[in-house]
Amino acid sequence: MRIRMEAVTDPGALDDSGLVRHALAGEGQAFRIIMQRHNRRLYRVARGILGNDAEAEDAVQETYLQAFSHLQDFRGDARLSTWLTRIVINEALGRVRRRRDLVDLSLLDRMEGGQARVLMFPGPSNPSDPEDDAGRARLRRMIERAVDGLPPDFRSVFMMREIEEMSIEETASQLGINPATVKTRLHRARLLLRRALAAQLVSTLKDAFPFDGLRCARIAERVMRRLEQAQD
Repeated sequence: MRIRMEAVTDPGALDDSGLVRHALAGEGQAFRIIMQRHNRRLYRVARGILGNDAEAEDAVQETYLQAFSHLQDFRGDARLSTWLTRIVINEALGRVRRRRDLVDLSLLDRMEGGQARVLMFPGPSNPSDPEDDAGRARLRRMIERAVDGLPPDFRSVFMMREIEEMSIEETASQLGINPATVKTRLHRARLLLRRALAAQLVSTLKDAFPFDGLRCARIAERVMRRLEQAQD
């Protein structure tokens, strides 16, 4: 596929199927828009499985490269975000298996299929007091450390349900487990977190694990560079 860098006309009006058509036609801007729409979701899902910022970022990058290399296989039977999410889950679990000497794989359920969902650029934050910003940043770090301390199977469910706000049914489908298991793991994750954090910190969870514009743009640039190199 030859990639051209001209802009997509009115990208906001295109749904995922439209973007896929433009991407298959080799329009580089379509690839960027796909990544911008899905980056945060993919990062958070990968982060929930891997528990590491840098490795999660690498997993998202590899997910895009796999997805874009097989974009012609996307038939629209499921949402593009679902397709991408399954890919990133498989990529992240593959990394866990490769470091099996560090992680007890008995904590992870076996997966079926492979595809995934991606991240979106966060919206601009409202102006606030610098002291308030500093306090919120400290709380986010506390929450992130507490979430990182969860067992991997609890952490992935918690990230998908509480932070990314995926439904029970979607979480169960993506992880290849029963909805009842999702509920049980989420309940246990909350109990563990309450032991580590004061109850009043729960209200700050939606700000945890942000995917800032620079990191999101960096992944997009790396993926576009790899796609262009593959053409040479």
